[in-house]
Amino acid sequence: MKSTVDEIRRRFDNDVERFSNLDTGQTATMDAPLVMSLVTQAAAAVTPGARDLLDLGCGAGNYSLKMLQGRAGLNVTLVDLSRPMLDRAVQRVSAGTAGRVTAMQGDVRDLDLGAEQFDVVLAAMVLHHLRGDEEWSAVFEKIRRCLRPGGSFWIADHIEHDDPAVSALMRRRWGEYLAGLGGEAYRDKVFAYTEAEDTPRPLMFQLDLLRRCGFGRVEVLHKNTCFAAFGGVRTV
Repeated sequence: MKSTVDEIRRRFDNDVERFSNLDTGQTATMDAPLVMSLVTQAAAAVTPGARDLLDLGCGAGNYSLKMLQGRAGLNVTLVDLSRPMLDRAVQRVSAGTAGRVTAMQGDVRDLDLGAEQFDVVLAAMVLHHLRGDEEWSAVFEKIRRCLRPGGSFWIADHIEHDDPAVSALMRRRWGEYLAGLGGEAYRDKVFAYTEAEDTPRPLMFQLDLLRRCGFGRVEVLHKNTCFAAFGGVRTV
């Protein structure tokens, strides 16, 4: 059995400081600072006239803050399960934009995101908490619907692999990275909570899902081991 939403929320409630460093990002993920820059730069380049940003699973607000560099007039809507995480994000992002900052606590599966409300949606290390294929399809469709035509959706996330041998190889490489970062105990801790909480899907599954939902232009920005950054533009 995977962790419940409440169990996941409680872990993040107690982990705010680790997610509050703009220079390092989420250190358990590989290439976190690079991915943050690639995602936000791609969003700015593809959607240059953006006015409204939605940050799903915003954590302490790092991706929004990175997006606001040079674009301090954006309106930002922050979504997260964790109230302490959301409060920190509001505090940090409000200091970085002259635009409106809105906070929504909850699960993206349950929230009403409206229709054609946003120009850019960012989802960093959050979608791997989705479970069955129906949930994945419903959430991707909800995100497409909340975007204005021509808006873009960018993902940075933990991914799975279709081939068991490749999956084992990539997990081993990630384990070596984690052990080098914090020792074997840290590696085992990260592996334990990701095994309990996460149900990632392969990169190709998600790219195909983007296309099926109406994202006609799809791009892969980066892939390293168990992590990828990618996205698409709403054309339907």
